[in-house]
Amino acid sequence: MLKYLFRLIVSLFFIWALSYPFIEQPDPTIEDETTSIKSPVKKKEKPLHNIQLPDFDGFSDVKEKKHAFFSFIRPHVEAENKKILQQRATLEIALMMVQYDEPLSRTQTKQVKTILNSYKLPATIDSLSLRQALRRVDIIPKELALMQAANESAWGTSRFARIGLNFFGQWCYSKGCGMVPNRRNSGADHEVAAFKSVRAAVTSYFKNINTHAAYKHLRSIRADLRLQEKPISATKLSYGLTSYSERGEAYIEELNQMINQNRAYFDE
Repeated sequence: MLKYLFRLIVSLFFIWALSYPFIEQPDPTIEDETTSIKSPVKKKEKPLHNIQLPDFDGFSDVKEKKHAFFSFIRPHVEAENKKILQQRATLEIALMMVQYDEPLSRTQTKQVKTILNSYKLPATIDSLSLRQALRRVDIIPKELALMQAANESAWGTSRFARIGLNFFGQWCYSKGCGMVPNRRNSGADHEVAAFKSVRAAVTSYFKNINTHAAYKHLRSIRADLRLQEKPISATKLSYGLTSYSERGEAYIEELNQMINQNRAYFDE
């Protein structure tokens, strides 16, 4: 029995040996499909500025992250408000002099015209133009500015904040003026503005709020508060920002909720 079994095994071996060259072998030059297709390596986007930003995404403690964010943005907001109050004082003195038929000095005239021009107003200096200017040349409460910055930049972690120092979601409309949104609709030509400094980004945000027609209601609310000699409240001014986001009233509600939740950080 073993003898026949041995002969069978030997016969099968010889049959396999004779047929092996004709058996189709896998081409060694063709790699497995799963190994030949490699995931594309995402190229790291270089910042469009030379500012060293805190690693906002690296904080594990929420309180530390908020403290770092506010400490980074707050000085620029406060500096802008201080500059605006100085401009406002210049306009108020000029208005008082015009009302009393007092002539402005050459230096005063130059200062006033510079302010009017920067706020997109006619260069004519009279009571009407100066009153109109005072509606635009006014502060934005730091609580409101800081909360918009936190909301629009995801606490400093968004691509637009990291790459272009755009903490306020501001758009621009000339090619190459900023960063192209990854999900921009076909046919759209807007970009997200890029800045070389945080102060430039904050200044642009203030000018946008104080000059754009979309925020005329905010400026009216602020002027009424001035007239009534009431504090310029962040939550009250927020109701003039319904055009800032497509979310409208939901955006305002979220901002006010954030303002109320973060009051402890505003004056640290």
